[in-house]
Parts: sequence; C-alpha cells; structure tokens
Amino acid sequence: MNNRLRDLRGERGWSQQHLAERLDVSRQSVNAIETGRYDPSLPLAFRIAELFDLAIEDVFNSPSKEK
Repeated sequence: MNNRLRDLRGERGWSQQHLAERLDVSRQSVNAIETGRYDPSLPLAFRIAELFDLAIEDVFNSPSKEK
C-alpha cells in the first residue's frame, strides 16, 4: 500500500521517533510503513489519518488505484 506518511511527517518537522510515540508504536514500525514494507492495521491507519486530520484515503492509497 502506498502512502504519504513520510511527506506528512516531514511537513511537520517530526522525526520517526516523535511520530511513533504519538501513535504508540515503534520507530521501526513507522519506518516500515513509510517504506511500504508493512501495511498498518485498519485501526492504526485510522489513528494515523486522524493525527494528521485527514481522511484515510488522503494518507493511504491502493497500488491498483494508481494504475
């Protein structure tokens, strides 16, 4: 699943560690989500979207929708 997490985090000047603490996950989890090696659970995806005050579709998008 593709996402804008790195860009959104960067716009706010947050480190991966800072974002991880706000989401109550590890920094490694944030890194894995950003690089597309891990797809977050639905509850985590909603927490991420809510943290950035965005709709979930504005953070995550399906690779099949991009073709």
